[in-house]
Amino acid sequence: MRIPFADYFELTKPRVVALIVFTAIIGMFMASPFPGHGSFMPPWQALVFGNLGIWLAASSAAAINHLLDRRIDEKMARTSHRPLPSGSLSGRQVFVFAATLGTLSMLILFFLVNWQTAVFTFFSLIGYAVIYTVYLKHATPQNIVIGGAAGAAPPVLGWLSVTTHNYEYALLLFLIIFVWTPPHFWALAIFRREDYARAMVPMLPVTHGVEYTRQQILFYTILLVLVTLLPVIVGMSGRFYLGGVLVLDAVFLYYAIRMMKPPNEAYAMKVFGYSIWYLMVLFAFLLIDHWIMPHPYS
Repeated sequence: MRIPFADYFELTKPRVVALIVFTAIIGMFMASPFPGHGSFMPPWQALVFGNLGIWLAASSAAAINHLLDRRIDEKMARTSHRPLPSGSLSGRQVFVFAATLGTLSMLILFFLVNWQTAVFTFFSLIGYAVIYTVYLKHATPQNIVIGGAAGAAPPVLGWLSVTTHNYEYALLLFLIIFVWTPPHFWALAIFRREDYARAMVPMLPVTHGVEYTRQQILFYTILLVLVTLLPVIVGMSGRFYLGGVLVLDAVFLYYAIRMMKPPNEAYAMKVFGYSIWYLMVLFAFLLIDHWIMPHPYS
């Protein structure tokens, strides 16, 4: 019997999970050096087993999301081709796959990394795969704001896999992603609002209209600009990061302002696309700055 590897791979939402693992890796490097470990290179156990465990957990959460959102995916043009609604995989196959990945993740993190990373990764998995997907997504138009906490956890998980010292700095990384999530996702929701309306998912553009959602995107973008300055204010990052993030913030703010009266319907996807690059480059700036400036917490 042929195993549909491509379908199983799609269940893991590889592009989303790649960004999750990337921010976790940055968290690991930002946590090093720490007391008792003078190297800027994280311990190899964290790099290998920590990332493997986080990747498996994120992939498991993604597969559970596919399983629980099956009925919604059938009604949306963007998701109707997915393995479950298209019939490529059965619900039982997806459940076994997700459970296997989740179990392997917990075993690896608990026995080969540390219990703190295992516990927090487990709660993040449940937060996204169950609390957000089952309840928040259908209960409130603020679903992505509240549920964004699970998506903002990876840099904290990466940090914890290396050390529990100075975790307050890891919370700044969490806060950046948490505030970034609404303008990032609402831009997509504006473009796909008819899909969400058809599936009866109360996303903000569906419940409050596009104009109000654009205002909220601008509000959260301004808040994001302020939050991204906090690493400099508290001494975690220096001038290199500051110079880079000011440019990134200026472009994001320009997009958000122009979003108020966009030139065309597809402009929302342009904002969405930029937001992904924004987060990746911002975290890269954080890491480079960490390597070139005197370390504030070693």
